[in-house]
Amino acid sequence: MTRAPRFFVTGTDTGVGKTQAAGALLALMVRAGHRPFAFKPYETGVEPGAEPEDAAHLRACAGGWQALDSVCLHRFVPPLAPGVAAERSPRPRAWQQTLATFRAFEGAGVVEGAGGLLVPLDARHQVVDLAEALALPVVLVARAGLGTLNHVGLSLEALRARKLRVAAVVLSRSTPKGDPSEASNPRWLRRLGVRVLGPVPFLPAPRARNAAFLRALSPLVPR
Repeated sequence: MTRAPRFFVTGTDTGVGKTQAAGALLALMVRAGHRPFAFKPYETGVEPGAEPEDAAHLRACAGGWQALDSVCLHRFVPPLAPGVAAERSPRPRAWQQTLATFRAFEGAGVVEGAGGLLVPLDARHQVVDLAEALALPVVLVARAGLGTLNHVGLSLEALRARKLRVAAVVLSRSTPKGDPSEASNPRWLRRLGVRVLGPVPFLPAPRARNAAFLRALSPLVPR
């Protein structure tokens, strides 16, 4: 079995495929013989009494051994940035609890952020602060098409300012229709000194989409 890999998965925006990428990394770790932990400490849009869907997906991809409360600590009803949603919640959200929970994990695993790097998690912290505190190699998920050069470039500047290592940029098409920039975007992004994986095609069937992420991300988790 290879050395236990760990990654922090973030994105250039919401809805770019972060959870699918994080799930694929966990499934690849299981395939490689690891027993990985899944950690998505903040999830919004969770109705009272309902399971956090993204966290439940990650737990399943990791083998289903964790209690869901250890995968997702902080759940909010409003479908907003966690820090914004937290203002409407009567319960305190402890930054130190998030860090302590992570430190208790052993071996391989994946941490997924919320939205992009500058999304607020509380009144004092953004996603990039969490990435810096955990100090894991970062997998940055981005749209495959027009606009991604700017979005990825800005995200890389934010990560490099914190001296965080970028394991890869993963391009993903999130709509059926592509555009001419998809052919040249990987080459231009490689000029920024990063490894580029994908693009993952748009596939409406969830199982096919997940399989495509597995293929794209397999170089990051060797057997």
